Amino acid sequence: MILVLVEHDRGRTNELSLEALAFGRQLAERVSEPLHALLVGEFARPLAEVAHAFGAEVVYLALADGLEDYAPLAWARCLVDVVEREGATCALAAASERGAEVLAHAAALMDEPLAANCIAVEPADPWLVTRQRWGGSLLEQARLSGRVRLLTVAPHAVLAEEAPSPATAELREVTPELTERDVEVRVTARVERGAGKLSLSEAQVVVGGGRGVGGPDGFQPLEELAGLLGGAVGCSRVATSNGWRPHADQIGQTGARIGPELYVACGISGATQHIVGCKGAKRILVINSDPEAPIMAQADYAVIGDLHQIVPAISAALRSARGG
Repeated sequence: MILVLVEHDRGRTNELSLEALAFGRQLAERVSEPLHALLVGEFARPLAEVAHAFGAEVVYLALADGLEDYAPLAWARCLVDVVEREGATCALAAASERGAEVLAHAAALMDEPLAANCIAVEPADPWLVTRQRWGGSLLEQARLSGRVRLLTVAPHAVLAEEAPSPATAELREVTPELTERDVEVRVTARVERGAGKLSLSEAQVVVGGGRGVGGPDGFQPLEELAGLLGGAVGCSRVATSNGWRPHADQIGQTGARIGPELYVACGISGATQHIVGCKGAKRILVINSDPEAPIMAQADYAVIGDLHQIVPAISAALRSARGG
């Protein structure tokens, strides 16, 4: 049985977990084993139907005190409990911050190897996994063996497509045995985004700013453009390092990894760690005064010039086209 951890935040899943389900379904078909899924906490109950739509024949819902919010070790205990009880041969999750953390705990608890950031699996004996290294600039092939194979799926390695023939729904509640230590590290408070503000992972259009923006005030035209396009504003690491934007807005290897329909990169040189974060974008429009900037190699479209003139001009053209 192939088991997929479906990550969620109080019942709200993300695209990366859906990609992990699609990856797990493809793998299960290749090894002729059933696909099962794990949800943690009562908030996740409505997601059982989502997991079934992606091909999970059985969905386990772990319920216990302390699972009301995210607790990495407790989630790992839930995963290990189902793996051991049901005899899973492979457990996987998205290579998100939470998915990677939970799988790392699970690997330590079971004393099994973990292959991180996988984009492909050849289920021979042992399994041959292809995974991203060095921020996605290098692909590595490695052999993965063990009683239970553990892996995380690199962001945007597969499309989050539902199963052609969804599985018959079956939900099984499980009660893992948790200790106080398992919930010592947990979410204790929440600061919600402003009303109507999209997260970078959800936005279909992202407008990003880098050193070329010039400072915190330079992001105002980017905010205006993102608002007209119904998108969100992100930034490169230099913008957060200089205190221009919060870390939550950072796109890159140490920030968010995005996959919008359109990414508008303004004044961003295109360091490797930033490219890791935006390489999932369907189209990239670069606005930069330097035609030799590394990010140009990733661009589908490019405008060479001063972003402080170009971005307001684009916004003005959009307003004019809409009669505003």
